[in-house]
Amino acid sequence: MSMNMPENLSVPLAALDAADRALVDGVLARQLRPLAKTITLIESQRDDHKARARAVLEALLPSTGRAMRVGISGVPGVGKSTFIEALGLYLIEQGLRVAVLAVDPSSSVTGGSILGDKTRMEQLSQNTAAFIRPSPSACSLGGVAEKTRETMLVCEAAGFDVVIVETVGVGQSETAVAGMTDIFCLLQLPNAGDDLQAIKKGIMEIADLIVINKADIDPSAAMRAKSQIKTALHMLRPMSPNWTVPVLTLSALKQDGIAEFWQQVMEYRAVLTKSGEFDAKRRHQALAWMWDMIDAGLRSRFRQHPQVKHELPQLAQAVEAGSTTPSAAALRLLGYMN
Repeated sequence: MSMNMPENLSVPLAALDAADRALVDGVLARQLRPLAKTITLIESQRDDHKARARAVLEALLPSTGRAMRVGISGVPGVGKSTFIEALGLYLIEQGLRVAVLAVDPSSSVTGGSILGDKTRMEQLSQNTAAFIRPSPSACSLGGVAEKTRETMLVCEAAGFDVVIVETVGVGQSETAVAGMTDIFCLLQLPNAGDDLQAIKKGIMEIADLIVINKADIDPSAAMRAKSQIKTALHMLRPMSPNWTVPVLTLSALKQDGIAEFWQQVMEYRAVLTKSGEFDAKRRHQALAWMWDMIDAGLRSRFRQHPQVKHELPQLAQAVEAGSTTPSAAALRLLGYMN
């Protein structure tokens, strides 16, 4: 019995209008201005821009997937920006092009964001082989901007060899970056080992590589932290049976240990590629991404339904007042979708 292959949904370049073709051509030509304009289009909330962004992204899709995707997270003050700048400059010295997607936290009150990563990475931002794109998280789960995945693909199409995604912090909801990158790296401070309760178990479990930054400030404290973190890792189930999570000490400020860090990243890729886990991980991430988009789309359509929009304010007040239960209100609103 034969099975029908899924339809190819890619958008041919000829189907795009002149403006969008220019964006695609510019991105593929590795021009920074079209790259920035494409990302701005992707981040737009306008319906017509969303449709254009989907078409442009589909046209770029065949040129994606070649970059190494690196996730970086860590507590505030751990030196993420200094580390990323040191790493980026090192990679550029090796002949690679580096894109940094730095997600800043948005205010839950105003929705605003500081977007100061270019200021913190001054040397890297001035290098022609680097591209830094700060973007607000827009209060999305995990502190990862809603469109970060699409932005990452556009950067890959623009020929960047390494795409670094920096998240806003550490916590159970801050691990979404691990679902879109090849390797997830957790930065810790030298005194982290003094109080293992401060280390979130959830994020430790998904870390592929742990780095103790600022080791030059107190080398003995850094070594103690390294020993205690390694002990803690033995109590956790590894993400891969073929990979033991390394714990490294380095000083990003002095650019000491950066080469060893990247060597571990390349070793990780080699090991997981050999076992088949690397490609499988990307396939699973793509499928999870599809379901995320389905969930987001259903939520959006639900909120735009005329009857839902009409009754939602009154039902929300009733739930707050205790005159109806949340489940009853939810079932009534969901009933309008039948």
